[in-house]
Amino acid sequence: MKKHKLKSPVEKMSKILDVSTSGYYNWLKSGPSDRWLENRKIIELIEDIFGESHQSYGSPRMSVELENRGYKVSRPRTARMMKALGIEARRKRKFKNTTDSNHNYPVSPNILNQNFLVKRRNQVWVSDITYIETTKGWVYLTVIIDLFDRKVIGWSLSEDMTAENMVIKAWYAAVENRPIKRKLIFHSDRGSQYTSTTFRNILKSYKKRVKQSMSRKGNCWDNAVAASFFKSLKTEWVYKNHYNLYSDAEISIFMWIETWYNRNRRHSALNYKTINELELEMKYQQLAA
Repeated sequence: MKKHKLKSPVEKMSKILDVSTSGYYNWLKSGPSDRWLENRKIIELIEDIFGESHQSYGSPRMSVELENRGYKVSRPRTARMMKALGIEARRKRKFKNTTDSNHNYPVSPNILNQNFLVKRRNQVWVSDITYIETTKGWVYLTVIIDLFDRKVIGWSLSEDMTAENMVIKAWYAAVENRPIKRKLIFHSDRGSQYTSTTFRNILKSYKKRVKQSMSRKGNCWDNAVAASFFKSLKTEWVYKNHYNLYSDAEISIFMWIETWYNRNRRHSALNYKTINELELEMKYQQLAA
């Protein structure tokens, strides 16, 4: 992100740096103090981090990221500095439910029952589908998320709504990333792609290791983690971009998921750690055991 120099009036600069106006003028006469220099560095970091986060970080994530970069700043102080700088996280919009539940396929019970806290990888995967607009028409994004670390372990982008090009393609990507060796709950809504005979037979082929779970009809909270992911994706990224072709959308979505969300984005569900940080922490714990 290209930096821009602050051009604030004295009063605004004093508010941002948490010093008196007279302190600002004293600095002009005597040169910058250590506190002034540190505050200026924090301001620059806030602006840089905000850009790197695609304008998505509020004060909680911002405060954690500042500490990660060597500056311990309380959340209230971070919030004050962001407000004085005119920096505000992009707000999430409501978006249309994409579930096509008008079918005659059998529906699985809601085994997950909004229990989103799990103890290991491959204990629960959640999945959902959303629409993304291009000038050539809609494309359809399917994701599979491991609840343990919130990582997108499989995803697909399709120009049609067939189970083969959506859910099944994402499923095989997820299995390649995280082979199923223990019992797994796979949770989704009641969309026809998830209830299709072809996809159900794939799940049955795992010799009773995979149990299928589905949300109650019309209850978005039953799949809240996947819904939250799509809100973040669209607010932080999709709504800011314009896609002409399918390939434009595919490259863009790949960049956001694989280089930002799965690596560097801080997740409140992980105590504001990144997925990379959690993976390193787990490796250290295994070595120490």
